[in-house]
Parts: sequence; C-alpha cells; structure tokens
Amino acid sequence: MKQYGLALMPVVTIWDKPEESKKNKVKETVSAIGDELLYGMGVRITGEPVEGFYPVVTFYNYPGFVRQEDLLLLTLEQMKAYEDSELMVVNGRYVDILSLPRVQGVRLISLPKGTLIKVLEPETEKDGWTMVELLTGESGYIRSQYLREKEFSQSFLWTEILPQIDIVDELAFRQGVMETALEYMGTQYRWGGRSTNGIDCSGLTSESYLLNGILIYRDAKIEEGFPVHQIPTESMLPGDLMYFPGHIAMYLGDGAYIQSTAKIGNSGVVINSLDPASPYYRADLAESWYASGSIF
Repeated sequence: MKQYGLALMPVVTIWDKPEESKKNKVKETVSAIGDELLYGMGVRITGEPVEGFYPVVTFYNYPGFVRQEDLLLLTLEQMKAYEDSELMVVNGRYVDILSLPRVQGVRLISLPKGTLIKVLEPETEKDGWTMVELLTGESGYIRSQYLREKEFSQSFLWTEILPQIDIVDELAFRQGVMETALEYMGTQYRWGGRSTNGIDCSGLTSESYLLNGILIYRDAKIEEGFPVHQIPTESMLPGDLMYFPGHIAMYLGDGAYIQSTAKIGNSGVVINSLDPASPYYRADLAESWYASGSIF
C-alpha cells in the first residue's frame, strides 16, 4: 500500500487545513500555508484524501495537508529504498538540472537550496558536473559545486523516532548552522516558507539545523520531544536560538543575530543587533526576547 509520498515540485505547500485559504480573526481571507516541502523530501500519508488533499506528517514531525498531485506515492519499501539511495542536497540558491553536462543543455527543472536529488554514480562526474536522476526517472546533470552531503535522515516516517546525528565537534556544528543560515541572506520573507524562494523565521532556523543533521521544531517555540531546551540567556552561544512571541532568530555572537523578519524596511533574512548603539538594533525584539534555546 502506498502510504508515503515525495514532493514532485521544487516547492510544495503544506497547508494547515485541506484548503488554500482561511478566514482570520477579523474575517480577512488569508493563506492557510503552514510549511513547505522541498523537492525529493518525504511525508507519510496519515489518512484518506480530503477534497483533493492528503493529510500528511513530514519526516521532522510536522502535520498538514498536501495536494494529491504534488506527491509521488510510494510504498514503505520504496520509501526506504529511496532514503538508502545516493541522495544529496542541492546547495545553491536556485540551481538548474540540465539534459547535458554543459550549459547548452536543455533545462529539465530548477531546484532551490535544500531540495534532495538522487546521484546516479559518483564516477559519472565530468568536468565539474554530476549525473543525477529526477523523480520522473529522467536523468540530467547538475554542477557538482551545488551539491552537499545529506546529513539528516527521513526515518521518522516509519519509526516515529526523530533521528539526530551524533555531534562530535560542538564548535564545528555551531559554525555550520550559522554558515548555513547566512547562505539565506537577502531571501524574501514568506509566511510558511522554507526555501530560497522565500522563508519565514522558523523556516530559516529549522532548515539551517536540518541541513546540518538536527531536526528541531518547525515553529517558533520550544516544544517537548524536540532537541532544543531552554537555557539561561547569559549562557547563550553562537548558533543557539532566541525566542520572541511568535518569532525566532539565531544568535551569531557579539550581540548579533540572524532572522527572517516581515518588518517593513527591514524584511527578509537580515542581521540585527542587541546593542542599542548599533544601527541594526531592534528595540521591539530586544524588549520582547523571552527565552534562549540550545541543543547542547
């Protein structure tokens, strides 16, 4: 029985209801987006379709609804085989997969940072290109510089246990999550987004941790059952997380933090400061900062 699915589109919306819009408290029609699933990433289907939507849970334990046509359906055995294949992460802002290992090739698809792609064989790499396979079965080529190792596991889908990498070098891990977050600098703010097309605050922090092998909670709070726990604010170190009402950021050190913010005039992925003397100081956030979190 096909109870699993892979995202077929570069970015697949995960809706928090089986519909694309909803009414807010003041009766405005707003988006029902809750999260985004990136190409090649998996979900478990948790029930029967509802008006064209599958109820799903992601491999980082986030529930929602996905349009049926946006998923490639798999059995458990197929999902496990896919997860065990040579998967790598696309690591450029927006990367073309071409029909030939040269720039004149036909563009088959363009994928944002964080998507998964199956490498056919490492030895097929030629002059800076790597041969890959799309979910359609079609083969193509990606520049090797736009690939990074896949450090996270999707095994939660069938074990219901969140898998986490073993961190052997805390300093290197902290540096890695900060460098990953910084790669999103300048990306527009998108409610519910988690890609270089647009990303929100918890999309930025959770994706930065995910790409370094740790699955934290998708939303802007410390949630039981996930690895982040509250720490004294004075103990916060670079790579730790900062919590505000309905918002989250990553601490960079020396009073600086990176965030994806919707604030007019300072929107998108930006760096701000806790120092009142800094031109990047946000008094509203400095005053509402209520907790810090760490996986250490």
